[in-house]
Amino acid sequence: KSPESIAPSYVSDITYRQVSCSDLTIESERFNQALARASTQQEQARGNDTVGVILLGLPVLSLSGDNIAPEVARLKGELEAIHRVSLQKKCNIPVADSQK
Repeated sequence: KSPESIAPSYVSDITYRQVSCSDLTIESERFNQALARASTQQEQARGNDTVGVILLGLPVLSLSGDNIAPEVARLKGELEAIHRVSLQKKCNIPVADSQK
């Protein structure tokens, strides 16, 4: 799957409810960076799988465990949880392009 087509996993926002707006901003930035890295890895795995299917008839990297879609989904879920809490607290945390 392309990183953009991976749906976020549900992540409870309980962890973030006692966190200040400034710390939520830091966490949001940290998770956005991790999501960007994971999305790049997922896109590479997707491209390599396409080549594997064309040459061998098998999605070789997905079969070998290089498909990191679950990690992309988890990171998106963490960002959604942070966003929910930031809205409740009326924090002014910008939403990254990867979250739109």
